[in-house]
Amino acid sequence: MIVFPNAKINLGLYITAKRPDGYHEIQSCMYPVPLCDALEIQIAKKNRFESSGIPIPGNPDDNLILKAYRLLKKDFPDLPPISVHLHKHIPMGAGLGGGSSDAAFALKSMNTLFELYLEDWILEDYAAQIGSDCPFFITNRPRLVSGRGEIMQDSSLNLSGKWILLIYPSIHIGTKEAYAGVRPRPIDTKLEECLQKPSQWKSCLKNDFEESIFPNHPKINILKNELYHSGAFFAAMSGSGSSVFGLFEKEPPQTAIEVSNFSFRTQL
Repeated sequence: MIVFPNAKINLGLYITAKRPDGYHEIQSCMYPVPLCDALEIQIAKKNRFESSGIPIPGNPDDNLILKAYRLLKKDFPDLPPISVHLHKHIPMGAGLGGGSSDAAFALKSMNTLFELYLEDWILEDYAAQIGSDCPFFITNRPRLVSGRGEIMQDSSLNLSGKWILLIYPSIHIGTKEAYAGVRPRPIDTKLEECLQKPSQWKSCLKNDFEESIFPNHPKINILKNELYHSGAFFAAMSGSGSSVFGLFEKEPPQTAIEVSNFSFRTQL
């Protein structure tokens, strides 16, 4: 079985409180983007994980896809081993949720492959044990998220016909660095209301991570400003960075920043 786990962007990202369990409370709107990895899962004689494309650091046995398998195996002990091949195309440490998407698509694939017939809400429970962004990719549609990312409600936001230009400047932002500089505070805007007024996004949508990430990595802020100079009606860092994206009413002009960085452009 071959599937294509996709990335996501954040439209607004607010860190509202520090939780007793060490996580942070957030509010955001996550939106799927068709920048994809390729994932193949087959029934095998023993567990095997291979990858190609962007190198994946660390022990392959610790990959989130195998973590997803082990979660299912715990509740369904008769599951056979799997052979996994992941072609990595979504940049890592970029705020695009690529690893979470791989794990979520693995859960969905194994649900089909093993004929488990688990409903989406059950798969979301498994996904929440893997990572905060992971449950979003089970249904993979625009959603307002809160809690640590696992509380979701559908959003009516529709960016069909708009263009996105996404830039990754090859700067890896780890979770520890991202959260080290945030100052949790209550949200001062009604996110759902703001999302209904794209012409006001530049003034009413904010990514709280930018406040601490931009001083440490000025290039990311420069890229955001370049996107606005290129005609974007909204530009922001996605997640905890370091990728930035611009949204355009029409296809944006080719720019030097695309040549010097990883870039992805498409009509949504």
